[in-house]
Amino acid sequence: MKHGDYAFLADMLRRRAGLSLGQTRPQVIEGRLAPVMRRFGFRDSAALIAELRHGREALARAVTEAMTTNESCFFRDRAVFDQFREIVLPALIERRAASRTLRIWSAACAAGQEAYSIAMTLNERKLRAQGWTVDIIATDLSSDMIARAEQGLYTHFEAQRGLPTRRLIEHFTQDGANWRICDSIRRMITFRQFNLLDSYGWLDEVDVVFCRNVLIYFDHKTKANVLGRIADILAPGGYLMLGPAETSLGLGPDFSALDGAPGVFVKGRRMLQRALAS
Repeated sequence: MKHGDYAFLADMLRRRAGLSLGQTRPQVIEGRLAPVMRRFGFRDSAALIAELRHGREALARAVTEAMTTNESCFFRDRAVFDQFREIVLPALIERRAASRTLRIWSAACAAGQEAYSIAMTLNERKLRAQGWTVDIIATDLSSDMIARAEQGLYTHFEAQRGLPTRRLIEHFTQDGANWRICDSIRRMITFRQFNLLDSYGWLDEVDVVFCRNVLIYFDHKTKANVLGRIADILAPGGYLMLGPAETSLGLGPDFSALDGAPGVFVKGRRMLQRALAS
C-alpha cells in the first residue's frame, strides 16, 4: 500500500470512528480489506482507496467496519465477570432496592457474546423473578456484528469458548450443528448499531458500562472524548468495566479505580469512598 493511500485511510478511520492504525502492518490492512474488495469488485486496495477519495458513503462504512476488531467470546476475561457478579452487582442491588431497576450498556458487543454473558449472569441471580426490571443495551460499530448478535446463533466452537457445559445446556438450544441462545435471555437485550463518536443522548442514564478492549484502538484525544461521554450517561456511583490492557489509562477526574477489582472504575471520588466503606 502506497504511503499516500495509507495516510488517507488512517485519516478517514480516525475521523469516522476514532480508530488509530498505529503500527498496523500493511499485510494486516490488506487482509481486512480483502472481503470489502471482493464485495465491491475492486482488483486491489489502490482501486478501493481511489474510490473512497470520491466520498462513496456505503464503501467508507464497509471499510470502517472491516477495520474494527470483532474478536470476542463468552465470559471473556473471566475475572472481570467475577468482579461484576461478586462486587458490582451486589452493590447495585442494594443501591437500587427501592426502584428495582438496572440498566447496563455493553458498548462494543461484537457478535453479542459479552451482552449475553451479562444477561446470563443477571438471569442466574433471578432478579426478574423478584420483580426487577433489567435493561441491557448492546451496541457495536459493525452492522454485520449487530445482525449476528440479534440472531443469537453460534457455531459449536463459538458456543464452547468460555461456556461451561452447565451454562450451555441451561441457556442454549441446539440448532443443527449450531447453538442458539434461548429466547428468555435474548429478550433481555436491545441491540443497536452505534458509533462511540456519535451522540449518547438516546442512552439516558445507565448503571454499568462495559467498554472493554476498545479504548486501546483510540488515540489519547479520542479516549478522553469517549470517557467524558460515558461519564455523562453513567449514574452517580456507576461502574465502568474496562479490559485488562486498559487499567492503567489516565481516566481523569471522572473515574476512580475500585480497590481490589482491577479494571473496575467508579464514577466520582466521593461515591468511591462511600462504596469502599460499605
